[in-house]
Amino acid sequence: MNPKQMNILLAEDDQDDRDFFDMVLKEIPVHTQLTTVIDGEQLMNYLYKNSENLPDMLFLDLNMPRKNGFECLCEIKEDEKLKNLLVVMFSTAFPRDCDYEEDLVKRLMKIGAYDFIRKGDNLALLKEFIHQVIKRVAEKESEKNLFNA
Repeated sequence: MNPKQMNILLAEDDQDDRDFFDMVLKEIPVHTQLTTVIDGEQLMNYLYKNSENLPDMLFLDLNMPRKNGFECLCEIKEDEKLKNLLVVMFSTAFPRDCDYEEDLVKRLMKIGAYDFIRKGDNLALLKEFIHQVIKRVAEKESEKNLFNA
């Protein structure tokens, strides 16, 4: 039996980060299809246009031009057609302090984010974290499909 392909949408304005993400997806043992958008406005336009065929998950950068990830997450979770989309937020480490980051992550989770990934200099760790999040979602989907069969 062919494993289901996971359709992943990445909202990321940095080309290097998009390239890294694409490389990670090619190296993990989960079959994925990646679509990318480069800012928050493009993301929301894409989601509204494809609201009948949403991706399996969205990786959403917090700091993007035109509309940031926080604004996009709020808009997604307030929309009936989009609110069930699984959103993983990610951003670079915050220079202020760990309490600020912890409060922000709590707020994002309360709004409806599935998880939060901190981008950092340790690419191996970032790759492993992305892999684990995708694997968890893929396993959950597989269980759901078995249960509904």
